[in-house]
Amino acid sequence: MGQDLFKQMLREKGLKVTGQRILILETMAAHPGEHLTAEEIFDLARQSYPEIGLATVYRTLQVLVDLHIIDKLALDDGFARYELGRELGSEGHHHHHAICMKCKTVYSLEEDLLDVLEQSLMERLGFAVTDHEVKLYGYCKACRDKNRK
Repeated sequence: MGQDLFKQMLREKGLKVTGQRILILETMAAHPGEHLTAEEIFDLARQSYPEIGLATVYRTLQVLVDLHIIDKLALDDGFARYELGRELGSEGHHHHHAICMKCKTVYSLEEDLLDVLEQSLMERLGFAVTDHEVKLYGYCKACRDKNRK
Protein backbone atom coordinates (compact mmCIF):
# COMPACT_ATOMS: atom_id res chain seq x y z
CA MET A 1 0.00 0.00 0.00
CA GLY A 2 1.50 3.26 -1.04
CA GLN A 3 1.41 6.90 -0.19
CA ASP A 4 -0.59 7.72 -3.32
CA LEU A 5 -3.45 5.46 -2.24
CA PHE A 6 -3.44 7.02 1.24
CA LYS A 7 -3.45 10.53 -0.19
CA GLN A 8 -6.31 9.67 -2.54
CA MET A 9 -8.38 8.18 0.29
CA LEU A 10 -7.83 11.17 2.54
CA ARG A 11 -8.86 13.56 -0.24
CA GLU A 12 -11.94 11.47 -1.09
CA LYS A 13 -12.99 11.69 2.56
CA GLY A 14 -12.53 15.48 2.46
CA LEU A 15 -9.46 15.43 4.68
CA LYS A 16 -6.37 17.50 4.27
CA VAL A 17 -3.35 15.36 3.43
CA THR A 18 -0.83 15.85 6.23
CA GLY A 19 2.50 14.23 6.89
CA GLN A 20 1.26 12.90 10.22
CA ARG A 21 -1.79 11.20 8.68
CA ILE A 22 0.32 9.61 5.97
CA LEU A 23 2.92 8.55 8.54
CA ILE A 24 0.32 6.84 10.72
CA LEU A 25 -1.24 5.02 7.76
CA GLU A 26 2.19 3.95 6.49
CA THR A 27 3.15 2.76 9.98
CA MET A 28 0.02 0.64 10.21
CA ALA A 29 0.47 -0.70 6.67
CA ALA A 30 4.03 -1.74 7.57
CA HIS A 31 2.59 -3.98 10.31
CA PRO A 32 -0.17 -5.96 8.57
CA GLY A 33 -2.16 -8.32 10.72
CA GLU A 34 -1.00 -6.62 13.91
CA HIS A 35 -3.50 -4.96 16.20
CA LEU A 36 -1.52 -1.96 17.39
CA THR A 37 -2.29 0.32 20.33
CA ALA A 38 -1.98 4.09 19.97
CA GLU A 39 1.20 3.96 22.03
CA GLU A 40 2.70 1.28 19.78
CA ILE A 41 1.82 3.33 16.70
CA PHE A 42 3.36 6.38 18.38
CA ASP A 43 6.61 4.51 19.18
CA LEU A 44 6.86 3.15 15.63
CA ALA A 45 6.04 6.52 14.02
CA ARG A 46 8.67 8.33 16.14
CA GLN A 47 11.37 6.20 14.54
CA SER A 48 10.71 8.03 11.26
CA TYR A 49 9.39 11.32 12.62
CA PRO A 50 10.71 12.01 16.16
CA GLU A 51 8.77 15.29 16.44
CA ILE A 52 5.32 13.62 16.36
CA GLY A 53 3.40 13.88 19.62
CA LEU A 54 1.24 11.27 21.30
CA ALA A 55 -1.74 13.66 21.32
CA THR A 56 -1.38 14.05 17.54
CA VAL A 57 -1.41 10.27 17.15
CA TYR A 58 -4.57 9.95 19.26
CA ARG A 59 -6.35 12.76 17.37
CA THR A 60 -5.33 11.35 13.99
CA LEU A 61 -6.42 7.83 14.91
CA GLN A 62 -9.84 9.11 15.98
CA VAL A 63 -10.31 11.03 12.72
CA LEU A 64 -9.31 7.98 10.70
CA VAL A 65 -11.68 5.76 12.71
CA ASP A 66 -14.55 8.22 12.29
CA LEU A 67 -14.02 8.12 8.52
CA HIS A 68 -13.77 4.30 8.45
CA ILE A 69 -10.24 4.38 7.09
CA ILE A 70 -9.02 2.38 10.08
CA ASP A 71 -10.90 0.20 12.56
CA LYS A 72 -10.78 0.47 16.34
CA LEU A 73 -10.96 -2.86 18.15
CA ALA A 74 -11.56 -3.91 21.73
CA LEU A 75 -9.89 -7.27 22.18
CA ASP A 76 -10.63 -7.45 25.90
CA ASP A 77 -7.10 -6.71 27.04
CA GLY A 78 -7.83 -3.20 28.31
CA PHE A 79 -6.41 -1.45 25.25
CA ALA A 80 -7.98 0.13 22.20
CA ARG A 81 -6.28 -1.42 19.20
CA TYR A 82 -6.24 -0.31 15.58
CA GLU A 83 -5.95 -1.95 12.20
CA LEU A 84 -6.39 -0.82 8.64
CA GLY A 85 -10.06 -0.58 7.76
CA ARG A 86 -12.07 -2.42 5.16
CA GLU A 87 -11.35 0.22 2.51
CA LEU A 88 -7.65 -0.52 2.84
CA GLY A 89 -7.95 -4.19 3.69
CA SER A 90 -10.71 -6.73 3.36
CA GLU A 91 -13.98 -5.95 1.64
CA GLY A 92 -17.34 -6.18 3.35
CA HIS A 93 -17.56 -6.95 7.03
CA HIS A 94 -14.85 -6.66 9.59
CA HIS A 95 -12.84 -9.81 9.75
CA HIS A 96 -13.14 -11.91 12.86
CA HIS A 97 -10.65 -12.58 15.61
CA ALA A 98 -9.65 -15.64 17.60
CA ILE A 99 -8.01 -14.78 20.92
CA CYS A 100 -5.91 -17.16 23.00
CA MET A 101 -6.98 -16.78 26.63
CA LYS A 102 -3.54 -17.83 27.92
CA CYS A 103 -0.89 -16.08 25.80
CA LYS A 104 -3.29 -13.38 24.44
CA THR A 105 -2.22 -13.97 20.82
CA VAL A 106 -4.83 -12.57 18.42
CA TYR A 107 -5.46 -14.31 15.11
CA SER A 108 -7.28 -12.53 12.29
CA LEU A 109 -9.80 -14.73 10.51
CA GLU A 110 -10.65 -13.53 7.02
CA GLU A 111 -13.35 -16.12 6.35
CA ASP A 112 -16.88 -14.81 6.81
CA LEU A 113 -18.92 -17.84 7.74
CA LEU A 114 -21.99 -15.83 8.71
CA ASP A 115 -23.22 -15.19 5.17
CA VAL A 116 -25.85 -17.95 5.46
CA LEU A 117 -27.14 -16.54 8.75
CA GLU A 118 -27.30 -13.03 7.33
CA GLN A 119 -29.20 -14.26 4.27
CA SER A 120 -31.62 -16.14 6.52
CA LEU A 121 -32.24 -13.03 8.62
CA MET A 122 -32.99 -11.09 5.45
CA GLU A 123 -35.38 -13.72 4.10
CA ARG A 124 -37.18 -14.47 7.37
CA LEU A 125 -37.24 -11.07 9.06
CA GLY A 126 -36.33 -8.57 6.37
CA PHE A 127 -33.37 -7.67 8.58
CA ALA A 128 -30.37 -6.43 6.60
CA VAL A 129 -27.11 -6.96 8.47
CA THR A 130 -24.69 -4.17 7.61
CA ASP A 131 -21.84 -5.24 9.87
CA HIS A 132 -20.84 -7.61 12.62
CA GLU A 133 -17.87 -8.37 14.83
CA VAL A 134 -17.01 -11.84 16.09
CA LYS A 135 -14.44 -12.67 18.76
CA LEU A 136 -13.72 -16.33 19.45
CA TYR A 137 -11.98 -17.23 22.71
CA GLY A 138 -9.97 -20.36 23.34
CA TYR A 139 -6.43 -21.69 23.51
CA CYS A 140 -3.89 -21.71 20.71
CA LYS A 141 -2.03 -24.87 19.75
CA ALA A 142 1.19 -23.79 21.52
CA CYS A 143 -0.62 -23.13 24.81
CA ARG A 144 -2.59 -26.39 24.55
CA ASP A 145 0.63 -28.32 23.86
CA LYS A 146 2.35 -26.63 26.82
CA ASN A 147 -0.58 -27.48 29.09
CA ARG A 148 -0.41 -31.18 28.11
CA LYS A 149 3.21 -31.45 29.29
